[in-house]
Amino acid sequence: MPMVAGLFDEYYEAKLAVELLEDAGIASQGISIISRTLYGRRIDEGDNQTAANATGCSGAGAVAGGLLASLDVMSIPGIGPVVAAGWLITMLKGPAGGATGGIIGALTSSGIPKDDANVYAESLRRGGALVIAQVKQTQVSLANEILDRVPRIDIAARQAFYVQTGWEEFEENRGPYDPPDRDPIHYAPLPRV
Repeated sequence: MPMVAGLFDEYYEAKLAVELLEDAGIASQGISIISRTLYGRRIDEGDNQTAANATGCSGAGAVAGGLLASLDVMSIPGIGPVVAAGWLITMLKGPAGGATGGIIGALTSSGIPKDDANVYAESLRRGGALVIAQVKQTQVSLANEILDRVPRIDIAARQAFYVQTGWEEFEENRGPYDPPDRDPIHYAPLPRV
């Protein structure tokens, strides 16, 4: 089944993308969302209110419950605590999660190219949000149009920016992101690309 993905700087953008995908008829069970921040605030370990605060929906997705009704807080090695839902999270939480090699393994075993998986993981680590949808071949163009409308980040430009700042690839053993004021040399502010 084809995949489409959208990388966003903010949770609310990813949330909107999920709602628009669902409203367009993309099956909720084929969509995943992961976000390191929620409305500008970093997710903390054991924050039980976070998922409840994240589920506010609008549109048809709210009526049916949709993917956002199943948001949960979990920790991903190398990224830290996230708010997340969907099939990708099931892979990471289950026995297959360890076997696939963490977030990079889960993404690549799902058909995401390794270079893209590294950029997605690093962007999550730095506070971003990711939406991935498994769609029918006939829905690929529609799903891409929706993600572009939100708009999603240009992944090639984001990768080029990371490389300019000395980044090579996502390092799971590096641990969760430190805000720029604590590590100003390694992390430069992100341009909106």
